[in-house]
Amino acid sequence: MRKINEIFYSLQGEGYHTGTPSTFVRFSGCNLRCPFCDTRHEDGTWMTDEDIVSCVAGHPARHVVLTGGEPSLWIDATLVERLHRAGKYVCIETNGTHPLPDGIDWITCSPKDGAPVVLPQADEVKVVYLGQDIAPYERIAARHYFLQPCSGRNIRETAECVLRHPRWRLSLQTHLIIGIN
Repeated sequence: MRKINEIFYSLQGEGYHTGTPSTFVRFSGCNLRCPFCDTRHEDGTWMTDEDIVSCVAGHPARHVVLTGGEPSLWIDATLVERLHRAGKYVCIETNGTHPLPDGIDWITCSPKDGAPVVLPQADEVKVVYLGQDIAPYERIAARHYFLQPCSGRNIRETAECVLRHPRWRLSLQTHLIIGIN
């Protein structure tokens, strides 16, 4: 059984896959307490893998995004394999503080200030920018690096940081801009 906050169909609003139709599986619970988190961790429904896959399969998107909270606290290779058998491309958005099972197709590491990242590599690093030094995040091996304003409040400062550090790209929360989940 896994505690699910919600499962919904929308467009990926952030990072490399922005604009991609995706089914989001939002897990409840996290090992960190970020002040900008948009998940109500006390909420959630206990679901079996079969329930999760059935709900995900009811949406037309091939992309599935495991998010949270912190999904690495809840997932394993069995769930990933079941999603693959349902024809899904499995993505995860994780803070990187826990190991991940094999088989995940796309890893987004969204590290949080001061929390040690244990992932050896990721497909993309996506940092919520609050004015912090971004140099430590460049030590995470990844193909893509994104800075994201915190809830759209500091877009100009984030853009200025990207201009000073051209390895990074700006990631706006387009789902918030266009008013969808």
